[in-house]
Amino acid sequence: MEVKFIADNNVGKLARWLRLIGYDTLLFKQKNDGQMIKTALSEDRVILTKDSQFMKRRLVTSSKLKAILIKRDDPKLQVQEVVQTLNLNYHFKPFSLCLECNQVLIARDKEELQNRVPAHVFETQTQYTECPACHRIYWQGTHWQAMVKKLQDLQRRAGENHAST
Repeated sequence: MEVKFIADNNVGKLARWLRLIGYDTLLFKQKNDGQMIKTALSEDRVILTKDSQFMKRRLVTSSKLKAILIKRDDPKLQVQEVVQTLNLNYHFKPFSLCLECNQVLIARDKEELQNRVPAHVFETQTQYTECPACHRIYWQGTHWQAMVKKLQDLQRRAGENHAST
């Protein structure tokens, strides 16, 4: 079964990192924890939060609701916490979800995007994806390459940490 998440607003950057890896992660921006709980229960999502008081709720302590208390402040370390806690894969479905709105990206033909990407990008890139909701366009440029490297570094560090324990 595929793990899905709902991230409290206090771990917003973590939500983007999990989306980058390919894990369906809603970002809950409201103040009402009750709505976040309803969504988590109805959609079978794991809640991610830095709120230690939230973890004392009966639904969490009775294991009816899965929640992870995020202890670190650095988003990269937060990703490591979640990946290690749930034994997730850093290369699950990378670059398959929109980093902004969590929608599954759709492959687009280069010709469709000629007037929607910078000329240099159009000349140098051949593969594109687009978010069907916010219409953000993604391609494998320098930012993508940097993110691949960051994912590899995270996985390498996690392996080193695991070997030293």
